[in-house]
Amino acid sequence: MIDRFERFSVAIAEISRYWHKLASEEMAKYGLKGSHAIYLTTLYRHESGMTAPQLCEACGKDKADVSRMMTIMENKGLVIKQSDNRNRYRGLLKLTESGKAAAEFVRERARVAVELAGGQLSEEMREVFYKSLELIAGNLRELSREGLPING
Repeated sequence: MIDRFERFSVAIAEISRYWHKLASEEMAKYGLKGSHAIYLTTLYRHESGMTAPQLCEACGKDKADVSRMMTIMENKGLVIKQSDNRNRYRGLLKLTESGKAAAEFVRERARVAVELAGGQLSEEMREVFYKSLELIAGNLRELSREGLPING
């Protein structure tokens, strides 16, 4: 019998692998990688813009990744950074019109993928699933900060 740790680990890894494969295929249309999708969709939801630290927090990414990805997206004309020139890192990142169009495309493709992937789930199952994932993520976040208890 496969234990819970193995089932969880394999399922999460498999979901991540296939999701990134699909995202990469869709983002290639814009000359981007699959990892850019979360930035596009997050900035789309924050029309007034976000600072890099806010984007780090919202996307669960580190400063270096956000900086690297935003530079690529700026160079492709999808993102602009509004800054007071004193602190470039604190400037507001916003989608350009091209960025908004790309984000709308990605959001629609993601909606289709999520709908097809979870097609056999009832609304009740879906609610329990997402609540469970959020609880597990929160618990793992806390454990990663504090470490595992010695006598757990």
